[in-house]
Amino acid sequence: MMDVKGKRGGAPVGFLTELDGLEAASVIYLRLWCDGPDSQSQVSNDFETSLGTDSGRKAVKTFEELCSLCARHGRRPLMRHSLNCKCLGADESCFANFVASAATGEREDAMLIATLLVRPDMAPVVTALAADFGHALMRMNLAGPKDVARAHPSIHSHPTTLH
Repeated sequence: MMDVKGKRGGAPVGFLTELDGLEAASVIYLRLWCDGPDSQSQVSNDFETSLGTDSGRKAVKTFEELCSLCARHGRRPLMRHSLNCKCLGADESCFANFVASAATGEREDAMLIATLLVRPDMAPVVTALAADFGHALMRMNLAGPKDVARAHPSIHSHPTTLH
């Protein structure tokens, strides 16, 4: 996964604040995960604190595998905006819709969206992982970007754009 700088999939298509809790959390956690080891530790801490140690670790492992498969089997690198950016990129929007569709039982739609992200033969695997990850996010009861931002002071609900 790569940072956005004029790359396909990085075009702003909206704002994080326009997403519901599940979609916003999936984008914010994607950004955090891709930000490096320190941010990955924050993700792990969030999940373990919210879901308990065992369930939290399982959710993080699922998310790690989802991100890894998207990176290894992606149709092209998945573009993302910087951690503090208020914009929502096209690939991030696709990822948010993918996770939400998978988690809410819209398997056919999630499989179709998955083929935009990864090779078609990997779609069933990443869809199952996205459903499990989305269910974990749903159990965390995140109402929107502000809930995740509260746990991570470096994220603001209305930050400046830092592409």
